[in-house]
Amino acid sequence: MNEESVSDAMPVLLFVDDEPNILSSLRRLFRQHSYKIFIANGGQEGLEILEKETVDLVISDMRMPVMDGAVFLTQVKARWPDTIRLLLTGYADIQSTIDAINRGEIYRYITKPWNDNDIVLVVKQALERKSLEIEKKRLEELTQRQNEELKSLNASLEIKVDERTADLKKAHASLLHANDKLKSNFLTSIKVFSNVVEMRGDKLVGHSRRVADLSRKIAKKLNLDTREAQEIFVAALLADIGKIGFSDELLATPVNQMNGEQLGHFHKHTLRAEQLLMPLQDLQGAARIIRAQHERFDGRGFPDGLVGENIPIGARILSLASDYDNLQNGSLVQKRVHMEDAQALIIRGAGNRYDEKVVAAFKQIISNQADDIDDREITIAQLQPGMILSADVISKEGMLLLPADYVLDQHVIDKLTLFEHPVGAKLIIRVHSNRRK
Repeated sequence: MNEESVSDAMPVLLFVDDEPNILSSLRRLFRQHSYKIFIANGGQEGLEILEKETVDLVISDMRMPVMDGAVFLTQVKARWPDTIRLLLTGYADIQSTIDAINRGEIYRYITKPWNDNDIVLVVKQALERKSLEIEKKRLEELTQRQNEELKSLNASLEIKVDERTADLKKAHASLLHANDKLKSNFLTSIKVFSNVVEMRGDKLVGHSRRVADLSRKIAKKLNLDTREAQEIFVAALLADIGKIGFSDELLATPVNQMNGEQLGHFHKHTLRAEQLLMPLQDLQGAARIIRAQHERFDGRGFPDGLVGENIPIGARILSLASDYDNLQNGSLVQKRVHMEDAQALIIRGAGNRYDEKVVAAFKQIISNQADDIDDREITIAQLQPGMILSADVISKEGMLLLPADYVLDQHVIDKLTLFEHPVGAKLIIRVHSNRRK
């Protein structure tokens, strides 16, 4: 595959499905976004197209006769490893989805029916990520070539050495920028995926972001290092992905109202989440935290019955933060609990359900909500290019519009203005008080 296809030419997409209406819907949706599109009615036809055409990204259905999506994507990985692989799957196909992830190393899976905006965003981010990886490789090769040239230079040619050194610094800075952008896109992708999970039920909307923000604050109070705090933040965003296969009825049922069969399904969601994240090496720490999020400090939790500090610190933090939000949104008990009452319940749980150190940090946070605040809420009319978002911008439906730390430009401000007026809902915009780029 030509590595310049994503960045220098119109991206090429291949849709593979045995249902003509699905193919028509995908082609109609993406045709307006300046992509070159091929369609195939099955895995074999898809392979034939790949043999003739340079394809940047393929979206395959899971259930297809003769050759299912897992087998097809495994062959794509083996023969065209640079082609990005996405999987379309139904909620009932969780085990098949896991098999496809493990065998075909897919970039992302998308549940049917999909949300048009979400699937377009996933494809856009996948192609951007690939472009960044190509650019990173190019910069690394450039750096290596320049290092070789430096070795061959005569030591007496100080001016030439200085010029090459300056070039290297510039290339290194570009490489660091590319790496930072990859990390930022990775976190944004996690937020988008978390947002998709939340759209399954009203009680989930905004839950993961609130829990993630509180978890990060507690981690900061406990003086955990930046890496640990970030890992806990990511775990909180993905804590509910194991519920993606839950029925609507189960999602709507508070935990204390669940019957035995429902509790059996509920108790498995942390294990299912760990399995889903297993292929992603960078998320193994988050997966361990998610697995242990329902452990209790006194050892009466699940799934492993861990006691005290045998429970990962991230799980101890996530347990408290999640329960605090779930008490208020009606996910734990049938009647929603007022914020002050929820705080009192959490504090009473110190030493049995929760780690006393974590509860102490939580008490500090709620007693002084103004600690370390460096942001302010403003209207869209007050936005200026160069301002940096201090919090995610969320639509009234709970959809992520822009991630925290995004640097605003005039084009994006104009888009936010157009989005707010037709919808008729005021967007909450928070920016850092003293930070501009």
